[in-house]
Amino acid sequence: MPVIATEKDAEALTLAIVAEFSADVARVWQLWADPRRLERWWGPPTWPATFHALDLRPGGRATYVMTGPDGTQAGGVWEIVTAEAPTSLSFEDRFADERGEPNPDMPTTHVTVTLEAIGGDVDRTRMVVTSRFESVEQMEQLIAMGMEEGLREAIGQIDGLLVH
Repeated sequence: MPVIATEKDAEALTLAIVAEFSADVARVWQLWADPRRLERWWGPPTWPATFHALDLRPGGRATYVMTGPDGTQAGGVWEIVTAEAPTSLSFEDRFADERGEPNPDMPTTHVTVTLEAIGGDVDRTRMVVTSRFESVEQMEQLIAMGMEEGLREAIGQIDGLLVH
């Protein structure tokens, strides 16, 4: 299992998932940068994602839909803040309607992704995905909706993609 830690900090309003992979940083970055690869792991196994757009430039957007086992669909949109391939990415993560437009009634999460070689080993990468919330209530709401477990399960699929 690549996830080595989950760090919740109610004071800082953050949830961080730390994972390590037997692959170089550039290869792990491609799992974020290529929509076909991204949709193979973004979302838990029972809620796979389909990406309709992915533009990882500042000001760019990603839109996707996750489909549950009963056919229920949940849309999402990322508004890209920064992207410094292959080491970092930050975006505003929002729930979206069927047109890919942000749902103003749902919370926004501020996500930062960092990728770094572990201890100078070019074939090992540590990935930290940090979600920052706007309030304790928002953090509790999203964790109660399964965000923490969903991220752990989603990231848990990455090792299988790196062996091919």
